[in-house]
Amino acid sequence: MGAGGPAVANDANAGGSWNLLLRNYFLHNDLRDRPGPSYQQEWAQGFIGNLRSGFTEGTLGLGLNAHAFLGIKLDGGRGHAGTGLLPLDAQGRGQDYASAGGALKLRMGDHLLRYGEMTVETPVFDTGDKRLQPEYATGVLLESTLSPGLSLQTGRFTRFKNQDGSSSHDDFSGYGASTRGAAISLAGVRLFDSQDLSAALYASRLEDTWDQGYLNLKARRGSWTLDGNLYRTREQGAARAGDIDTLAYSVLASYRLDAQTFTLAYQRIDGDTPFDFVGGDSIYLANSVKYADFNGAEERSWQARYDLDFSALGIPGLNLTARYVRGHGIDASRAPAGGAYAWDPLRATSGGLHWERDIDLRYTVQQGAAKGLHMSLAHVSHRGNDAQDQRDIDRLYIILEYPIRGLF
Repeated sequence: MGAGGPAVANDANAGGSWNLLLRNYFLHNDLRDRPGPSYQQEWAQGFIGNLRSGFTEGTLGLGLNAHAFLGIKLDGGRGHAGTGLLPLDAQGRGQDYASAGGALKLRMGDHLLRYGEMTVETPVFDTGDKRLQPEYATGVLLESTLSPGLSLQTGRFTRFKNQDGSSSHDDFSGYGASTRGAAISLAGVRLFDSQDLSAALYASRLEDTWDQGYLNLKARRGSWTLDGNLYRTREQGAARAGDIDTLAYSVLASYRLDAQTFTLAYQRIDGDTPFDFVGGDSIYLANSVKYADFNGAEERSWQARYDLDFSALGIPGLNLTARYVRGHGIDASRAPAGGAYAWDPLRATSGGLHWERDIDLRYTVQQGAAKGLHMSLAHVSHRGNDAQDQRDIDRLYIILEYPIRGLF
């Protein structure tokens, strides 16, 4: 996925607003590769409330953002839980959970400073929203729009809340790295974000783990889009995850023909360790898809994708995505011994390959009493050999979302 736009405008309303998202989520995993339970299945109802105040009058405006969450288990008994949709009790059963948080905000002109618990969207640290509850991070974030074609972001975060947790003292974990005992700092600039040629440049530091840089270049011309993403990661300080020297990049080209979009992408990881990240969406590489990220050490992968917008065929709000990604060349044999990415010596260490096939059908009601109701039906299949670390799985998602909004 490419870099998103700055978030300053989202909080620049003169008045306040509130919204409540009703999210009903069913997730079924059919596990194909290892002994043990053959499937996991959970079903839950989530209520995600957000309140954004306006700002006090004057040169320096003061406001407040607040959020609250309630997740209610509808199904998820012992032996079948563990999809990540719900937290587990001592007997391994999914359970209800709730959380709340907020952030103070200061606005001066086109500069917005937030302090507290919030969602974050940058290519080097991006809290995910892939299950019942969004992820949250606690810290400070400054966003500035210096001109129509130039925006800045800088921030530092020290506490974290997982998608299946109630505590703001959780840890985000990647493939080997973790935020445990560490803060993450970031800074970045976006250029010409809404124009035909745009760019983004970011840097982040996960303390005593890594320094990471990111570059995005995107070009649009007529029906064509070309999108390139590049990350460079090196160990930093005490190097808690071990030695890291990884270059990861992807190139994506898409062509839109009336209601159809055709996409091809190539992705490559150069280094003895995987490309790693913390935060559920902190990877903007093209082949990071619904299940696998195709980010193993020395991995090369390609993607073919087809999108169909049914609005051009007389059914507005209906969209179909079909995608196939194949990765090969994974080689974990040179991962530094004693580091977080050292491979199990009893397993194959090179020649890793795998593939993923996704089908995603989405519909949003356009009018009537149910206007805004969003329905998503998705199926994922993933298969690989023993020299890669992702499970063989068939996964089914059924998600219903209904937003309720208001002003005050």
